[in-house]
Amino acid sequence: MAGEPSAADLKKILTELGTKVTALTAAGGDGKVATALKPFGAEAAKAAAAADPGSAADNPAFLKAGKDVSAACKAAGVSVTL
Repeated sequence: MAGEPSAADLKKILTELGTKVTALTAAGGDGKVATALKPFGAEAAKAAAAADPGSAADNPAFLKAGKDVSAACKAAGVSVTL
């Protein structure tokens, strides 16, 4: 299907993302990647709870959290872009 995902689809994606990232942080200890994932998971969950998840995810805090995860992963030798 072409076009933008529906609000329901974005809610589902962001909910699953937040849940999985939160689980990873619990298992990841206090390393730099786990530390960077915490705000990313929180932002994903916050956007998922919004009436318009797409607009809620398009904010400076979520974008910064994604960049911080990418930078922490790169420093650990893993290439990730969020």
